[in-house]
Amino acid sequence: MDINDLRGLSTAFLMFAFIGLCFWAYSKKRKKSFDDAANLPFADEELNQRTLQEEEKND
Repeated sequence: MDINDLRGLSTAFLMFAFIGLCFWAYSKKRKKSFDDAANLPFADEELNQRTLQEEEKND
């Protein structure tokens, strides 16, 4: 086994790992959790709007 065999095996391993990662990332089971994570930056904004509305009602 020489260095070229090792390079070929590592290329094949990385290709299969990449394909597996793509299937994992785009699977239907993960869609809900990824959508929730994508909306996390806006969660504070909604809380802030509710707080402002409550303060306006109290004034």
